[in-house]
Amino acid sequence: QVQLVESGGGLVQPGGSLRLSCAASISIFSINIMAWHRQAPGKERELVAFIGSGSVTNYIDSVKGRFTISRDSAKNTVYLQMNSLKPDDTAVYYCNAIHQGNNYWGQGTQVTVSS
Repeated sequence: QVQLVESGGGLVQPGGSLRLSCAASISIFSINIMAWHRQAPGKERELVAFIGSGSVTNYIDSVKGRFTISRDSAKNTVYLQMNSLKPDDTAVYYCNAIHQGNNYWGQGTQVTVSS
């Protein structure tokens, strides 16, 4: 069982930055993949970025060059640094861990980009 707790969401103006954090209840060294997903109102949840056990990362095209996923193994925490935010980035952001064949989700954190 893995518990994930997200933090760092909020309201930001277009062009601004936020950093989301996802704290895991176990060592993230043992977790195969950690990812961030988002779900905007009226839309399906989509994968934004993931980081694998070998620190391999990948991003959807719409956030490449603006978002960075990283991890701090000492803190068992994964981050999503979001720069140059746009109104289209407004969504609830969810942390996800794939561990021993099971999918785990955090409760989500709201990100609103608006002037």
